[in-house]
Amino acid sequence: MQKFFLLLLLTLIWQVALAAEVHVELRTLEDQAMPNAVVYLTAKQSLPSSAPQAIAIMDQINRQFSPHILAVQKDTLVRFPNSDSIKHHVYSFSAANRFELQLYKDLDANPLLFNTSGVVELGCNIHDWMLGYVIVLDTPYFAKTDVAGKVTFTLPEGEYRLNIWHPRIAQSAQSLEHAVSISGDNNLSYRLDKALLLDLNQYEAVPADVNNYE
Repeated sequence: MQKFFLLLLLTLIWQVALAAEVHVELRTLEDQAMPNAVVYLTAKQSLPSSAPQAIAIMDQINRQFSPHILAVQKDTLVRFPNSDSIKHHVYSFSAANRFELQLYKDLDANPLLFNTSGVVELGCNIHDWMLGYVIVLDTPYFAKTDVAGKVTFTLPEGEYRLNIWHPRIAQSAQSLEHAVSISGDNNLSYRLDKALLLDLNQYEAVPADVNNYE
């Protein structure tokens, strides 16, 4: 038993010693910072499994999904509270996860398990302008870029596949996939080669007479 715990301790020390810090920057075709894009890295080598976070939150605030984009690891439970004073009827017909939830103020629905990788597009049957996304990833290494278009990861050294996703990115998923070799600290910079698509979240803005909607 002591040998087992010693081996486990040595393994953990070895993993920490070989951890690298990876800085990723994403910019648009016009060389502007690209915030709120999901960047994720999938290891090509075998790594210790990591359990997903217990429960993620996709709220409804001011008749909008909050956050607009929620990134979660596969097998994560997602709760859909309703912080508005009105009813919402949230749905998704996406192949990765189909569901419908009638959400009332102060009445929490049971969390949903997202166990299929892919992009889940959300809408509301009552408020047509509401649009949100849950991107379900089969890796623990993911984050969204900040207002400067940057994100930092701390992860074991090795070979990875880096992917980038955002609903406004026009170029193909294949062109946004990059093989990266992580050894020591790394600074990676990417620039989109196509203009961003129309921002539907603003196009489908809350109408002026929103107070007339229930």
